[in-house]
Amino acid sequence: MIKLEKKYDVIVVGAGVAGLNCALNISPEKSVLVICKDTPDKSDSYLAQGGICRLPEDADYQSYFDDTMRAGHYENNPAAVDAMIRGSQEVIDDLIGYGVDFARNADGSLAYTKEGGHSRPRICFHEDTTGREITTHLMAAARLRRNILIVPYVTMLDIITDGKSCFGIVAKDGKNGKLYRLLSDYTVLASGGIGGVFENSTNFRVLTGDALAICLDHGVAVDHINYIQIHPTTLYSKKKGRRFLISESVRGEGAVLLDKNFKRFTDELRPRDIVTAAIRAQMQKDGTDFVWLDMRPIPVREVISHFPGIVQHCLNEGYDVFRECIPVVPAQHYFMGGIRSDVKGATTMPRLYAVGETCCNGVHGKNRLASNSLLESLLFAKRAAQDINNGYSPADMASATAAEGALDLSKYANPSRLLKQYKAKVLQAIKAAEEEAAKENL
Repeated sequence: MIKLEKKYDVIVVGAGVAGLNCALNISPEKSVLVICKDTPDKSDSYLAQGGICRLPEDADYQSYFDDTMRAGHYENNPAAVDAMIRGSQEVIDDLIGYGVDFARNADGSLAYTKEGGHSRPRICFHEDTTGREITTHLMAAARLRRNILIVPYVTMLDIITDGKSCFGIVAKDGKNGKLYRLLSDYTVLASGGIGGVFENSTNFRVLTGDALAICLDHGVAVDHINYIQIHPTTLYSKKKGRRFLISESVRGEGAVLLDKNFKRFTDELRPRDIVTAAIRAQMQKDGTDFVWLDMRPIPVREVISHFPGIVQHCLNEGYDVFRECIPVVPAQHYFMGGIRSDVKGATTMPRLYAVGETCCNGVHGKNRLASNSLLESLLFAKRAAQDINNGYSPADMASATAAEGALDLSKYANPSRLLKQYKAKVLQAIKAAEEEAAKENL
């Protein structure tokens, strides 16, 4: 059993790429605790199939910028988009330094693929398991750092705050049932998305937006909580649980969408929200629960080398992608809203940062461009760590101890009930934001 200390320099909530990259970039002399609700592989980062964007050459900057803004319906924060694109080459270099094996051309240069909404290929990838490739290498690097402790099965139930600053978290150990009150100089929320609050989602069920609800409770600013992306193509199934994603890259490499009569009905390479709308309209027109995706236009060798995981999963479900079409349906996939953070990851509460899918820095606008998620998470997590390093100052322990002493411990007596309340709070906030948006559009 891992023994947790009372105080850490930095606490990171979440072990996806955002949490891990933040931890790896904190000064090595600082103690860092990384917690996660389940095992570290239960993150959306681990599931990412398609790839991660990289500016291939300076001449592509404006095109990449325009593609991101267009996909986001021009509601993006231009400063965040600029920072992401200009930092993309450094991010990929960092990952290669950790041992990430991206696909290469015959001459050894990085191979790029194309996805919906992109005007040219600019996406680095590792087969159809890019997220797993990146996450496992970051995890391996983090486990080698003596200053980083990664602890699974620990759930954040609250933050410790005096209403002005954050001094750590309240957490529950899922294995021994112990309630922890952990103090820190800085806290970083990297707890992922909100797919667990939806019936149909590509996300792991443990991702229920707890950090979002906690911030709502404590007056930490949250933006665009109703900006929720639906992925156009998940494998249709009547089984309960997480929906299996059919990567955007499949359509980028030539797969086509077909109606019930196996006729093509849309341009598959438009942004995700537009393709999703086209699929839903076709399903309604046809009176079906899904449409067909045909991967046979893609060369067999390309399918085998680029999409082995998808091929195998479809086979497990009874579909041979080399001989037949597969049924696909839209499902909740990504959260563009979240805890408000700036381009350095800082929230509206001092000593509290938010990075990755749990935050909203405006980089995605109203709709995320494919394969910008891993890049955004990694880049701004590193920036958050650098901001902590550059301005590091110990928290006032007298204030921290007073804030801890003021906690109402009865609130945490029934963690499962509390988490259900958080889930309800998130859903209620989404509904309120949608109703407000509807009034504005009248």
